[in-house]
This record gives sequence, C-alpha cells and structure tokens, in this order.
Amino acid sequence: MIDLQDVSYFYETADQGSIVGLRHIRWQLYEGECVALMGRNSSGKTTLARCLNALLIPQQGTVWIDGLSSQEPENIHAIRKKVGMVFQNPDNQIVATTVEREIAFGLENLGIPTQVMHQIVTANLERFGLLRYRNYPPHLLSGGEKQRLVIAAILAMNPKYLVLDEPTSMLDPKGRRALLALLKEIKTENRYKPLADRTAILLITQFPEEALIADRLVVMDQGTIFYDGAPREVFQNVAELQALGLEVPVEFEILPWLKAQGYNMEILSEFQS
Repeated sequence: MIDLQDVSYFYETADQGSIVGLRHIRWQLYEGECVALMGRNSSGKTTLARCLNALLIPQQGTVWIDGLSSQEPENIHAIRKKVGMVFQNPDNQIVATTVEREIAFGLENLGIPTQVMHQIVTANLERFGLLRYRNYPPHLLSGGEKQRLVIAAILAMNPKYLVLDEPTSMLDPKGRRALLALLKEIKTENRYKPLADRTAILLITQFPEEALIADRLVVMDQGTIFYDGAPREVFQNVAELQALGLEVPVEFEILPWLKAQGYNMEILSEFQS
C-alpha cells in the first residue's frame, strides 16, 4: 500500500514566494486497485504523482510505499523499483536506440540474467503489439506506439504500482482508445492474480470518460483532495465539478434533465450502470 500521511509540498519562487503544491494530504493507494485522478491545472495532481516514487520529497508529512519512507535516502532505489512512472510525453522517457533495447534497458539495470531478459523482452513486445518494430528506432513510432513502448518497458520490470500522468493527452482518439484498452486489460488480469502480484494503477487524466474505467475517482483542487469515491458517485456532483473547472461525462449532464422531465427512473438507472 502507498500511504500519504499529512503530506504537504511547497514550491519556492523568486517572485511569488512559497506556492502550495500539496496541503495536508492523507490518502492511500491500495494493492491492485485502479484509481483515476482529476483536477484542473495546478491542482496538485502531478506533484502528488511525483511524490509517490520520490521524485519529490514532501517538506511535511511522510509518503510510505509498502512500509518504506521516501524521506530516507537509502529507500529511494527500492521505491522506484516498486513505483513505475509514465509521463505525458513519451519522448522524454525513451533512452535507447531501438525498441527492443528500450524494454531491455531497465531489466539490465536490475541485473536480470540475459536469457531471462530476452524472454521478458519478447513477451512484452508481443503483448504490446510492438514485435514487428523490435529493431526500429523509437522515433519512427507513432505517439500511441511510443506510449505503449514506455509502458511495456516499465511493466517489464514488474512494478507494484503504475502511475500514469495524463498519458493520453498527446494522443489522437485512436491512440487514446488503444491505451485505455491496455489499462483495462491490466485491470482485468489483476482479478486472476494473488493480491501481492497485482499492479495498482493511478491514472491522472483530464478526460472524464477515462476516469470511468477506474474503481475510484479522486478529484483535487488547490493541493487538497476534494472528492474520493466511486466514479459514478463522484460524477453525480455535476455543478460542483464544473465549478472546479472539470468536465463530466455527457450522460451525467443529461440525466438530471431527463429525471426532471419525469422519464422512467429504472431505464435511467440501467443507462447509468
């Protein structure tokens, strides 16, 4: 479990002084669950994500990852093995000269034996639809293929937590659908694994439809957690979410009007499920 205990983070600026990134956050990410995180720009989403694998160390409070505190420098390596990060722009994460070498890079750093590494690389190339590109330079891939490559490279290292910071924001609709299908696949696979072997997902997104795939939706504003609950329950708060600068799935905008017009509630309930 990832456990944030009274976590605060502040950015120091030359012209504005101290700016709040996170304010007294108490929050948990549990083994194997899929959580969506939404919030307007500068709400604290990325700051929270970077605290989860010790890219940022909070000035107040403690981030615990399976009992390891990110405040202790000797824990950083182990924490980053447990928490894989995927950012908006895959070009910022790709380091190797071929697709195959990109997936192998992290495995080499973990000291995985060569024969086992080759098996893992091939399995992930197949799983992510990249086998025919194994000897391609990554810059020849499409945006969606690059993002799949980054996720393949991270999952090859078998992290316990996968944190994705708006991974679809630079993709076209086809790429977004493909990436969401992949996340749904990971979520489905978790059901058939022992709890200790499941991969928890934290998906930061600006697209409400993407949040519907999650077990839980967290909404942030001004460095604090505003909502934390099942997506379809959180999205009932249409006016409040819109006041926070967020969109809601179109069905949640339409349903209140339909109910007010006296349409059959059982049909509406089926539509919403």
